[in-house]
Amino acid sequence: MFNLAEIKDTIKIEPSGFRKKKSQAITDEINRKYANKVLQDVGLCIAMHDILYASEGFIHHGDGCSYVTVHFRLVIFRPFVGEVMVGKIRSCSQEGVRVSLGFFDDIFIPYNYLQENSDFNSEEQIWVWLYDENEMFMDIDEDIRFRVEAEQFFDTSPSVRPKKEGVDTPDLSGNSAKQAPYSLTCSIQGDGLGLLSWWSA
Repeated sequence: MFNLAEIKDTIKIEPSGFRKKKSQAITDEINRKYANKVLQDVGLCIAMHDILYASEGFIHHGDGCSYVTVHFRLVIFRPFVGEVMVGKIRSCSQEGVRVSLGFFDDIFIPYNYLQENSDFNSEEQIWVWLYDENEMFMDIDEDIRFRVEAEQFFDTSPSVRPKKEGVDTPDLSGNSAKQAPYSLTCSIQGDGLGLLSWWSA
């Protein structure tokens, strides 16, 4: 579920950070820049793990900030395909079930990846698994065990419209913001998968 990713970047330290120890100032700036951000084809950044190398800082004459070249490792959330995890049901729709891990909400179980003989109750807005003539309800906030089937990365940076009079014009329409930068498609087909209460003794 969690991995380490090596990153190289130039970190800007404001003059207000000069009173801190160098390592602490660098750590604070890296966490501010990367924590809870998605890196394309890398995963969701959680926090800095350690610093492998940091250059001497150089002062930019224009702003008085110190710039440090840093080689560091980040804790990354990126489960592998086939990994089994436990989360909570966030919402249900005819399309499927959305699940949250608390710190990550872009988990979706499509209806065709639910247990066989599952039906959507439109009045209650929940899915129901019909098992041996028993109705097993998938209530909101229930703990659910699921398996990762696929991951999707989506570049949400502003696209650039065709040049107009020689100037690149960013597309700030917000269309890219409708899709999550990183999401998981999951399944509960299989023994032991689904609500934890289903399988408790």
